[in-house]
Amino acid sequence: MTFRTKLLVVSSLTVAGAVALVTGAVSIITRRSFERIAQDQRRSILNQFRHRVESQSREVEDKVARVVTSDVLLKIAVEANRPEPDFSEFLEEARQQAEAQALDFLDILQQDDTIISSAHTPARFGYRNDWLISGEDRTSGRAFLTRIPLQDGSAAALAAIRPVSAGDRRIFVIGARRLDPAFLASLTVIPGMRALLWLSSGELIGVDGPVSGAQRLAPLFDRVRQTRASVSQTVQWTPDRNSAELIVALPLTHGPALLGAFLVGTSLSEQVWLERSILWTGLLVGGAGILLGILMGFWTTARVTRPVAALVSGANAVAAGDWTARVSISSGDEIGQLAAAFNKMTEQLIEQRDRAIQAERVAAWRELARRLAHELKNPLFPLQITIENLQRAREQSPDEFDEVFRESTATLLAELQNLKLIVGQFSDFAKMPKPEMETVDANVLVRDVVRLFEVQFHADGRPPIEPRLELADADVRITADPLQLTRALRNLVLNAMDAMPEGGTLRIRTERVDETVRIEVADTGQGLTEEEAARLFTPYYTTKRHGTGLGLAIVQSVVSDHDGRITVASQPGSGATFTIDLPARRSS
Repeated sequence: MTFRTKLLVVSSLTVAGAVALVTGAVSIITRRSFERIAQDQRRSILNQFRHRVESQSREVEDKVARVVTSDVLLKIAVEANRPEPDFSEFLEEARQQAEAQALDFLDILQQDDTIISSAHTPARFGYRNDWLISGEDRTSGRAFLTRIPLQDGSAAALAAIRPVSAGDRRIFVIGARRLDPAFLASLTVIPGMRALLWLSSGELIGVDGPVSGAQRLAPLFDRVRQTRASVSQTVQWTPDRNSAELIVALPLTHGPALLGAFLVGTSLSEQVWLERSILWTGLLVGGAGILLGILMGFWTTARVTRPVAALVSGANAVAAGDWTARVSISSGDEIGQLAAAFNKMTEQLIEQRDRAIQAERVAAWRELARRLAHELKNPLFPLQITIENLQRAREQSPDEFDEVFRESTATLLAELQNLKLIVGQFSDFAKMPKPEMETVDANVLVRDVVRLFEVQFHADGRPPIEPRLELADADVRITADPLQLTRALRNLVLNAMDAMPEGGTLRIRTERVDETVRIEVADTGQGLTEEEAARLFTPYYTTKRHGTGLGLAIVQSVVSDHDGRITVASQPGSGATFTIDLPARRSS
C-alpha cells in the first residue's frame, strides 16, 4: 500500500469515525432527552390521575352523604327495625337517588348486606351485595376503589358507604362512580400520549371505549399481577417502527385484590423519526465528509507525495548510476529542505566519486607499475645472467663457447616467451573485445568447459579432482558471447583447481531463478578470508605465489559486459563458491 493510499484511508476513516461519533452522541442525547421529557409528561399524567381520583372520591363521598340524609332513607331505616319489614315500596328508590346524585351505582343494604334496592340491578332485590368491600371501608366513611360485578364482566369504580340508623338496626347506602372513558377523557393528555384503563377482567378501555390489542400487553399485565408495582413495556403494535409505544402501568388495588391498572402510553414515533433522521443525516454528512476527505486527501497527498515521489525517483536514478539526478525545489517547507539536502548530497557524491576515481586511477597505475615491475623483474634477471655467462665464456673459454651459446640461447628464448606471455595477459585485459551475442545453453557451455579439463583432473603426478555437475532441468538459455563466457568459466575452473593442490571436488551447478540463470562454481579448497574475498576481483590482486591477478578481473569484466553479476562466498577451510547470475533469454 502506497503512502498516498494510506493517507487517503486514514483521512477517510478519521472523517467517518468523527461523523459516526457525533451521530451516535446526538442520537444518545436525543433519546435521553425524549425519555426525560416523556418521563416528566407521564409523571404529570399520573399526578393528574391521582388528583382526579381524590377529587372524584370526595364527590362520591358527598353524594352518598346527601343520599343518607334524605327522608326516604330514614323511612327505610325505620321499616328495617320492624319484625317483618316490607321494602317493596322502596324498590325504585335506589335508582331515583342515583339519578338525582349522578351516581353510576347505588345499593341500599340491610345490616347483613341484603339488597333492599339497587339502581343498576333491581332484580337482585333480596340478594347479598357482592361488591369488594372491607370492614375498614364500612367504618371510615372514605371513598375507596372497588370492583363491581356486572352481567357482562365487572367495573372498577370509586365507592363510598355510609350507615343510616333508626332504633337498634342500621341500613347502609353504598354509591359509586365508575372509572370509564369519560373519567379518562377528563385528564389532560398532550399529543403523542394516551391514558388507558385495564381491568383485571381483561378489558382495556380508552377515552373512546374498549381498545383492541390487549393481548400484546399480556406480559405487562402479568408483571403487574406479580409485582403490584409500577412497570413499563415497549410495544410495537405493527411491523412499522413508528407504531412503537412505551406503556407505563400503575396498579389499582383494594387491599390485597388487584382491580386493574391505569396505563399511560407514550408514542415513540417522533423519537424513532428523529433518530432515523439523525442517522440518515449522519450517513449523508458522513458520505459527504468522506468524499470531501478523499478530495482533500488527493489534494493534500498530491502536495505531499509528489515531492516525495520525485525524491524516490531521484534516489532510484542515483542508485542506477545517474549521479547527475536532481530534484526540483517547489516549496520552502520540510519537503523542500529535504529536496535541497538531496541535491546537495548528490553534488557531494559526484565530488567524492571524482576524487575516488582519481585516487583509484592513481592507485591502479601504481599497482600496474608495481605488478609490471614484479612480473618483468623475474625474467629479466635470468636474461642478464645468461648474457653475462656468454660474455665470460667468449673471453675465458672460446673452445666451450658454442656449447654455452646453445644453452644460453635456449634460456633466452624461454624467458622471452615468459615476457611475451606477461605482456599478452596485460594486453588482453586492457582491450577486452565487445561480446558478440547469440543464444547459448548454459548446460552445454558447462559441459564443454568441463570436457576441456578432463585430462588435467586426473593427470599423473597430482591428486585427482572429482568434477560434479548439477545441471538444471529447466530452460537455462541465455544471450551471450560463447567464447568470452567459456573463457570466464575456464578461469573459474583454473582458479578452483589451484585452490585444491591436494585434490578435492569441483561442483558446477546451474539453475533457473525467476528471470535469471545462475551458474555456481564451488571448490573444496582452503577458502578465503573476508578481506581476501572482498578484494578478489580487483585487477592485479592475487592470493597465489605466481600470477598477474587478472584472471578473476577478466571474469568480472566478461560477466559485467553480459549485464550479469558475480559474487563469491567463502570461509577459511570451507572452500569457495563463485556465483554468476545472468539474464535469462526472453521467449519471443
